Amino acid sequence: MDDHTAHHTEGRAEHQGHGRHDVDPGSPQGRGELNRLAVSATTHCLTGCAAGEILGLVIGTALGWSNLPTIVIAIALAFVFGYSLTIIPVLRSGLAIGAAVGIALAADTVSIAVMEIVDNLIVLVIPGAMDAGLTSWLFWVSLAVALAVAFVVAVPVNRAMIRRGKGHAVAHRHHH
Repeated sequence: MDDHTAHHTEGRAEHQGHGRHDVDPGSPQGRGELNRLAVSATTHCLTGCAAGEILGLVIGTALGWSNLPTIVIAIALAFVFGYSLTIIPVLRSGLAIGAAVGIALAADTVSIAVMEIVDNLIVLVIPGAMDAGLTSWLFWVSLAVALAVAFVVAVPVNRAMIRRGKGHAVAHRHHH
């Protein structure tokens, strides 16, 4: 199963189970499903964030920009890619662009913001990481560590939002 099919299968599972009163988020089965959905939502977010960040860092480095504009473009592109990963399948479900954008904003903003804050702070505090350049192992290992930590921090945030019917739960209601 490819990532796109897996994403939609997970979306259907969440759509079928989310918000139903017969699924108790306090039960072991309900907690397991909630955890699975939170990890799935965070992986979705990580994909968009990583793609946008890497592209932004490549652009900033290629243009010889300093750290601040490079980080700004990387964050902007992380949001663009993250939102796009939600908007496209929601548009395919038949919603208008305005509604799809609204759903993406509701579904992804908090998750992307948490990941961006955490991973950028980590890369900035690792000595020499931002100045190491794209050909340095220090840069790439720092980015990988930063994204991994951001993922770990974002999972409970996404879990809490999904449990309340917010975050990715909003987008998955529109995946069929």
